[in-house]
Amino acid sequence: MRARSLSSEKKACSPGDRSFASFEDSHERVWVSTINSPGNGLALWERETQALRDLTGAANLPSLHDDLARSFGEDRAGNVWVGFNTGLARFRDGAFTFFSAQDGLPLGRVMEIYTDRQGQLWLASSRDGLVRVADPAAARPTFTSYTTAQGLSSNVVLAIAEDLYGRIYVGTGHGLDRLDPATGRVKHYTTADGLAGGEIKAAFRARDGWLWVGTTQGLSRFLPEPERPALPPPVLLTSLSVGGAAQNVSALGETEMRLADLPASANQLQVDFVGLGFAPGESLRYQYMLEGADRDWSGPTAQRTVTYARLAPGHYRFLVRAVNADGQVSPAPAAVSFRVLPPVWLRWWFIALSALSVCATVYMLYRYRVARLLEVANMRTRIATDLHDDVGANLTRIAILSEVAKQQAGNGGGESSTLSSIARISRESVASMSDIVWAINPGRDTLLDLTRKMRQHAEEVFTTRDIDLRFRAPDAEQGLRLGVDVRRDFLLVFKEAVNNAARHSRCTAVEINFRVEGAWLTLEVADDGVGFDTSAGSDGQGLTSMRERAERLGGTFEVESREGGGTTVKARVPYVRRQRRFRLM
Repeated sequence: MRARSLSSEKKACSPGDRSFASFEDSHERVWVSTINSPGNGLALWERETQALRDLTGAANLPSLHDDLARSFGEDRAGNVWVGFNTGLARFRDGAFTFFSAQDGLPLGRVMEIYTDRQGQLWLASSRDGLVRVADPAAARPTFTSYTTAQGLSSNVVLAIAEDLYGRIYVGTGHGLDRLDPATGRVKHYTTADGLAGGEIKAAFRARDGWLWVGTTQGLSRFLPEPERPALPPPVLLTSLSVGGAAQNVSALGETEMRLADLPASANQLQVDFVGLGFAPGESLRYQYMLEGADRDWSGPTAQRTVTYARLAPGHYRFLVRAVNADGQVSPAPAAVSFRVLPPVWLRWWFIALSALSVCATVYMLYRYRVARLLEVANMRTRIATDLHDDVGANLTRIAILSEVAKQQAGNGGGESSTLSSIARISRESVASMSDIVWAINPGRDTLLDLTRKMRQHAEEVFTTRDIDLRFRAPDAEQGLRLGVDVRRDFLLVFKEAVNNAARHSRCTAVEINFRVEGAWLTLEVADDGVGFDTSAGSDGQGLTSMRERAERLGGTFEVESREGGGTTVKARVPYVRRQRRFRLM
């Protein structure tokens, strides 16, 4: 009879109207959504008036020119809910209230509206999964989404149903999901559990508790059972490859594997695994960890393959475990133990051999250098000894014989003058040779020896001429060792300065300051003689020779003098000749 009344009223509608969805509420009112060419429509048939009321232009509803009322539902308070493409409308006390994304409603078309036994409202969203409205009677209800992040197989929900135990079933294009609102756990049913293939379009629970599910490829019937304690899911290794080469794995799976040492070039590992769930629709996730690289388990994931590329040398143990919807993990993880060898140049024996080779090379170089130094020192000692014993003795004999011959010849003759010159030259040669022998003698390398030699020469020169001498020298305890070039050239500069002061300055006093300043030897020879004009030319080579010797050592040479004001000679040279330190070898 209701159908006849509704049909008779529909004859008054536009001929282009097509019914899209209808719903009868608890007040025996029928809600009708229509599609027509100029725009969509919404109408309400009321039993009291036996008339169809047009609600297309009702206040607070979106424009139905582009929008469409897709679904209907009713809460426990008798409020009717209408789902649109752009939001959700609630009809209470004869007026509509519209909720959209600005009110916290997830995006997407509202495909279905369902009220569960607890009075909660559930919405099927085309974009944001399953939406729960816990307080549909509130002025501003709150919306909670369940998506793939919470375990759903898809965010496109098309149908909603409830079993006798209060669990919500969600139909998607990927199968049927079961959500336990109390715990939030999700189980997933697919064609492997007997579900008909295709996209789920409708879900309905019959009075006897059977759940009917309609898909694009058939109809399935399912009898939900009470929740039983789930067993921890075991996990097995199903495939393993190293560097692209497959390893032998049992067809039934492995729980523990140990690989031979992997070369450095085969440091890529791929592991496939699977968990065993014993309950229908049980959805397993997996956690894995690589001991030796990871500190903790990874986050749960549905992937059943893990790949590691470019593993560093070291010992590793790959662990994987399955996690069911109740949060139970595998009693024992599956494991793969292996070691990646370092490249040859990083192995201990190669490093040890390299270190030994380097040490041996350094030791051989050291021994060679020591041998060369000893050879040079021995050669210097031999030369000094030979000069002193042979050449020195001969020159001394010449000087003595010249003196004897001069005494025998008498005084004043030309022959006597010649013999005097021979004696003088012999004595000077002996003195020069003595200086050379002293310079190359390795036993006279210290600063103390140089100081003694300088003091001895200065005293011999100035004492015979009644010139007052003040000689300041560095601390004799300084154990500095000087090279041959430094000792010889510095001594010659000093002797030339002393001789010039004694012969040409007509001085009565000389002050010599010899000191060590950092890495430098500093010498000052100052007299109180007549002085001279430093800008005037000179026929002698003494000053030029002194300057060249100081610069050859890497130092400086200065002469300060004025007529009647005395003369000061300054020389400053480094006592370490870095640029020539290997020449002695």
